[in-house]
Amino acid sequence: MQKQIIVLIGGPGTGKSTLINELVARGYCCYPEISRQVTLEAQQRGIDQLFLEQPLLFSEMLLEGRIKQYEDALEEPDNVVFIDRGIPDVVAYMDYIGDDYPEHFVKACEDFKYTKTFILPPWEEIYECDTERYENFEQALTIQKHLVETYKKYGYDLIEVPKDTVDNRILYILDKI
Repeated sequence: MQKQIIVLIGGPGTGKSTLINELVARGYCCYPEISRQVTLEAQQRGIDQLFLEQPLLFSEMLLEGRIKQYEDALEEPDNVVFIDRGIPDVVAYMDYIGDDYPEHFVKACEDFKYTKTFILPPWEEIYECDTERYENFEQALTIQKHLVETYKKYGYDLIEVPKDTVDNRILYILDKI
């Protein structure tokens, strides 16, 4: 079986991390979303919202981390690796806030390609704000639009995961791979 590096994408609060956690519980190799870690580390250094205060630095850190996740996934003994958010997410968020970014962001999107991309739709009933998620639901909808546009721009066919129970969403994903 050929290596499959599968990315779960979607705006904030769509259930990506919940699905990744459930996939881990079922024994799948998964890589978590790294933006929370970057945000928490910045908060420990006294920067409340690194993405808002220094978006390019934050995005550089995410890009570096997501490239490393991709490269690490290639080395995994498992044939299927799931990743919570991908490299094009960085570009989509920069476009969302309207900031410029270096050409190597684009090159990374072109050079590192995921096997399959599952997109989780905005779901207001499960949406929650917390200390690392500053966006309201309306902003989450706009981010979703940017994610769709960005991934399609880089040639991805997006597979939408229906709103359903965690178990049924997992079964849907596994059936598609």
